Amino acid sequence: MEEMSYKIIYDIGKNMEYRKEEIKNKANYCLGCKVAMCKKGCPLENDITEFIACMKEENYEEAYHILCNTSVLSPICGRICPHKSQCEGACVRGIKGESVSIGELEAYVGDMGIKEQYEIPKFHTQKKEKRIAIIGGGPAGLTAGAWLVRNGYEVTIYEKYDKLGGILRHGIPDFRLEKDILDKQIQKIVNLGIEVQYGKSLGKDYKLEDLEKDYDAIFIAIGANISAKMGIQGENLQGVYGGNELLEHGSHPNYEEKRIAVIGGGNVAMDTARTIKRMGAKEVTIIYRRAEKQMPAERKEIEDAKKEGIKFLFQTNLVEIKGKEIVTEVECIKTQLVKKEGETREVPVDIKDSNFMLPMDYVIMAVGSKPEQRIVEELGVELTSRGNIKIDEDYRTSRQKVFAGGDISGTKATVAWASRSGREAAKAIIRWLEK
Repeated sequence: MEEMSYKIIYDIGKNMEYRKEEIKNKANYCLGCKVAMCKKGCPLENDITEFIACMKEENYEEAYHILCNTSVLSPICGRICPHKSQCEGACVRGIKGESVSIGELEAYVGDMGIKEQYEIPKFHTQKKEKRIAIIGGGPAGLTAGAWLVRNGYEVTIYEKYDKLGGILRHGIPDFRLEKDILDKQIQKIVNLGIEVQYGKSLGKDYKLEDLEKDYDAIFIAIGANISAKMGIQGENLQGVYGGNELLEHGSHPNYEEKRIAVIGGGNVAMDTARTIKRMGAKEVTIIYRRAEKQMPAERKEIEDAKKEGIKFLFQTNLVEIKGKEIVTEVECIKTQLVKKEGETREVPVDIKDSNFMLPMDYVIMAVGSKPEQRIVEELGVELTSRGNIKIDEDYRTSRQKVFAGGDISGTKATVAWASRSGREAAKAIIRWLEK
């Protein structure tokens, strides 16, 4: 067996064999509920109680195969999913105490699958004479490709970079997801029989019309990684960056002895802030207009950011970025949370005359993302009012044999939801091809 540099993000450096007893204890903490609320909390609907039951018996291969019935990204989702707001947040154990460590257990099983070279099982061995093209090799594209190949279809992924992974590679920092784990899991997926065309960018190297001629169906999964703007004065000053672009391309300015404001409360804001802090910034401040409890970022990421010395300004809104040509300071205003009619949660409202100034060298926007305009125009499909690709309940676009999923279609912006959309779109493609 190939020798591997093997790490577990929860306990880096410890050998898996050494951790078996600890992992078994965590598995035994699961009550094995007949009505598994944790499964309902998982976007992928993983059969959590069943795979943990196998772990209790140390039957890791069977646990792995159970997870493969719904997911092909277990070692990744087990690490980076917002478990506290998904599976673990729904765990019955969490009502009166600590929830089961579902993410850690899933990651361990996924890692065991890599270490022991467990195969991702196929659903059908018979080859189908249908070919599907997938545009984009992120979590939605990889999952869709895996599901289609496992059902006997020929799949080709068109990837603009020289490696697959999408947001997993270009948006998640190494300190949250080690790239050797990512590489090995992607290789397992490709080994199912997926062909990959690397360095192929839509609109430059090929057009959608070309694929429509050569393939029986097309799945668009190119993501939406352009940072949204707030529409305030000063956003075009030198020193204002998008968090998505910084994480994707890694083209950072020199942060040493600089003061940086990161605007937003999601995982992109956390990942950007923590990355910048590691690069020598003097002071990093996350500015969020709502309360801490309303932050969409994973609770663990927020706590880790605090431990790393990142400052937080809650219930604070950015009013203007100031400077002649380059950023010198930002104007902020305090907010109060108000329950408005028709709103499901309290909304932030600016408090009159509570404005204040903060000296700042860089401002990083992490308030949301949108698709690249050039790409959506190139596709020539109907869009939603938000600029996403419009799809129906079967992931179909306005073009007959073109489907879409993941962030480009407005899917909830987590890896598990993107993966789910890829899986469900693949099922929809199969239904359409076989009708």
